[in-house]
This record gives sequence, structure tokens and C-alpha cells, in this order.
Amino acid sequence: MTAPRDWSDPKLAEHILRTSRVWAVVGCSSHPWRASHGVSRYLLSQGYGVVPINPKETLIHGKQAYPDLASVPTDPRAPIEVVDIFRRSELVMPHVEEAIAIGAKAVWMQLEVWNEDAAELAASAGLDVVMNRCPAIDHPLMIGARGA
Repeated sequence: MTAPRDWSDPKLAEHILRTSRVWAVVGCSSHPWRASHGVSRYLLSQGYGVVPINPKETLIHGKQAYPDLASVPTDPRAPIEVVDIFRRSELVMPHVEEAIAIGAKAVWMQLEVWNEDAAELAASAGLDVVMNRCPAIDHPLMIGARGA
């Protein structure tokens, strides 16, 4: 029997934060009281590229929002590397499938988002997987915030 994976591994979270520059934020919101708004704003303040994904929004943080990952135009100079998911755990799988389809390197599921089947699928496709963590919490602790 193999040991269960540590889907919340802080070393992997730090690796993703240090090596990935473009994040798609699924469930990104223009409403300042939503966690996805604050996290995406924080990522932008730290120099990351952010692609908002939300079928009900058109503009978030001055950036065009897309209804899904497949709708984002391909930019070979700045491909989406991390798909950060702000959805209920049971709604994660289609976004993980999209992340695999677009060639993302990692899937990051936010605090309280946990889907073992989706994580296994992503990992079996070669993606790094983090669950139940927040980059806006981890980044300042692991790397240090600059002017946030």
C-alpha cells in the first residue's frame, strides 16, 4: 500500500510560487469582499500575471475576464502556468480537465477546496497539485511580500 499524498505540501506550494509567473484564477470576482478578488489583487501586486476566469464577469482588475480556460487566447510568451480554483470541491473536476487541456503546469485549490479525484487526475497528467492552501497567505510567509 502506498502512503497518501500530501496535497498541501508547503515545499511544493513554495516551488510553484517561485517558478510560475502566470496564474488563471477560476471563480475570480470583481467584488472586493470576495476572497478571489483579494487573492488575485495580491498576486498582481507581487508581479504575477493574472487571467480572471468567470463566465459572469467581463473585466476584473482592469483585465479581461474569460468564461473558461479554453476561451483564453494562447500567448506563447506568457502561457498560463497555474490554475488557481475558487470553486466548491464538487465543482473542481471540469476546471482540472481544462487545466490539463491547456497545458498548465500546476493546479492550486484554495482553502477548504479538496477533491482527491481531481488531484489524482492532475497529478497523473504531470501537473503539480496543491489543495487547501492560499497563495496570498503562503507567498508573504515563504517568499516575502513587496509593497503589497
